[in-house]
Amino acid sequence: MLLHNGEAHFLWRCRVWLQVWLQVEGTMSSMSHGFPAVGLCLAALLLSNALLYLYLESLYPTDELLLSSHVGCEPRHFKMATMKNCIPWLQCSQINAEVRKLKLIGQGAVKKVHLAEWRGQKVALSQLSSLDYLEDFLHGVSMLQALQGPHVVQLVGFCLDNHTQVTEYHPLGSLLNLDSILAQEQHQQHNTWQMRLRLAMDYVSILHYLHGGPAGRRVMCDSSSLEKTLTQFLLTSDFRLVVNDLDALPEVDPSRGLLVKCGHRELTGDFVAPEQLWPFRTKGKPFADNLMPGYDERTDIWKIPDVTWFLMGRVPGGDVVHFHLFQIHEKCKKEDPKLRPSALDVLNVYRSVYGSMVRDNAGFRDML
Repeated sequence: MLLHNGEAHFLWRCRVWLQVWLQVEGTMSSMSHGFPAVGLCLAALLLSNALLYLYLESLYPTDELLLSSHVGCEPRHFKMATMKNCIPWLQCSQINAEVRKLKLIGQGAVKKVHLAEWRGQKVALSQLSSLDYLEDFLHGVSMLQALQGPHVVQLVGFCLDNHTQVTEYHPLGSLLNLDSILAQEQHQQHNTWQMRLRLAMDYVSILHYLHGGPAGRRVMCDSSSLEKTLTQFLLTSDFRLVVNDLDALPEVDPSRGLLVKCGHRELTGDFVAPEQLWPFRTKGKPFADNLMPGYDERTDIWKIPDVTWFLMGRVPGGDVVHFHLFQIHEKCKKEDPKLRPSALDVLNVYRSVYGSMVRDNAGFRDML
């Protein structure tokens, strides 16, 4: 039987822990006459650590395993939580006849978003706000089609005739609402460093997916401020993240000389990466779009520490997380983009910090 890489890795881990356990068990049996309590405690500690390690790997496997084991529908199909079967994306006739607007829940330069209903299911119906942004709208639809997967909001259907798209509805809304949501009584139990760090891991996982997914290397250009960046993500009911707004996701490929510029206006502020700033500002030269140098996806890396700082909030244990992430975040803020880590490098550090802190907490509780 052929196994995926992630499955083979998991089984290899199991075999290693089993071998260690058998060796310790043999040692403990020989020691049990003189030190029965010590032997039992050591064996229990080893087994608990092994199970915890495997549990963490099951929660946060490699991206390859996460994507390959994702139980979804065949291409151009969807299935929401309460549906039994996958069905094809809705087309114009179905959207016009079966999708009913309920209320306006959001509006931007490109789209107006309505809460809507389709066959008893709540969905988000997005419509083009102005023909001036038709190109952006069409780009967003094409990216939603190309990037469907666990990191991206689920596409339900679209109609290019009247410039509409339908996606899965997430009632908790955008990531910008995180603190107000966690302040609500029914969600306060989720306001922990563990949950907040998992959201940060989701965020970096999404960047990694966009930087090397099926649509090539993509840059999140709708990220000129922290608030604007947070609105690009939705918080699911089980407190995970999916990227939602893909209207400004240009491709970059330095090997082909393909770089990007996020918009045609001057960007300012500390949130955007240094290479996104007008380089001749100090010389008093007015901004000129045709003279602005291009850049690549490492602009997204620069912004990771700021987004994670927001995500961690003010919870017990958050200061320890920041301490452990200080070094990788310092690398994210390198002025030279070539010296910054990749999203995968950052994600690996986040996973390591999460795992070590969970193990430390578990060990501390065992000592009480």
